[in-house]
Amino acid sequence: MKWNKKALLTIEELTSEEINYILQTAYSFKEISLRPVKKVPALRGKTIVNLFFEPSTRTKTSFELAAKRLSADVLNFEVITSSISKGETIVDTVKNIEAMKVDCFIVRHKISGAAEIISKEVQSAVINAGDGCHEHPTQALLDIFTLKEHFGEISGLKVAIIGDIFHSRVARSNIWGLTKLGANVRLCAPATFIPPGIDKVCPSIFYRVEDAIKNVDAVYLLRVQKERQQENFFPSMEEYSSLYEFNVQRRGLIRSKFVIMHPGPMNRGIEIKSDVAEKENSLILKQVTNGIAVRMAVLYLTVGQFNG
Repeated sequence: MKWNKKALLTIEELTSEEINYILQTAYSFKEISLRPVKKVPALRGKTIVNLFFEPSTRTKTSFELAAKRLSADVLNFEVITSSISKGETIVDTVKNIEAMKVDCFIVRHKISGAAEIISKEVQSAVINAGDGCHEHPTQALLDIFTLKEHFGEISGLKVAIIGDIFHSRVARSNIWGLTKLGANVRLCAPATFIPPGIDKVCPSIFYRVEDAIKNVDAVYLLRVQKERQQENFFPSMEEYSSLYEFNVQRRGLIRSKFVIMHPGPMNRGIEIKSDVAEKENSLILKQVTNGIAVRMAVLYLTVGQFNG
């Protein structure tokens, strides 16, 4: 197939064929990071702008490395030192940056829909690096890539997503992506952390970890996103941890050869025990490694292939 999108905003809008095309492209880029010289000229002469309005370690660094390994120039936009602090709108900011002839905006913002708004105002490519509680498409793509690399196939896998699903853009993107590729997705959280209407996309909902993890192939853990909560969703962190933390005891209930995943950052001792996170069946660091190849693929398709 030929890629014809100038933006990657959601997993919801992608077909299963498009998801697989991105994954196939990522496979071709993964070995570049193993070379002595980790660089190819695919995006030479292109300029990528990291437009991050929220803190980030893995995503921002991963996109920067991905762009540089494709030989693109990278501009890291600093909100605190920009004219936004003087009252300039986001739209005016991106239009002014685009006037300097950049090729792509990678956008992270606390407001859902921010990346889509920007994509409608610019001619440059736009990649959503996480918008509010909406979606985080490249995180889901690297998660799916990691699962497919480990198991060989996504269809038929049983994946339990446990934690703060209500506030998680990662969860939403993974639910869309995994179900489109035929996985059996189970959600597990306190009732207050289950988004209304999510059962229409993912009907397998559990409120006890012990029930959700029976015979699963993968356990995907989410942190409690306190920064997005305007009210208390449970009595205390201690109570949440006692009911939903993935620990050695709960790990022992799974008889299959399962894997553990987490998008980071981890809150050790809340949603996951350190001794579990470090086990040999943890794919957490592999997710980070694979993020570079997946983001190289997304940049190549949206910037290199589409924009010539």
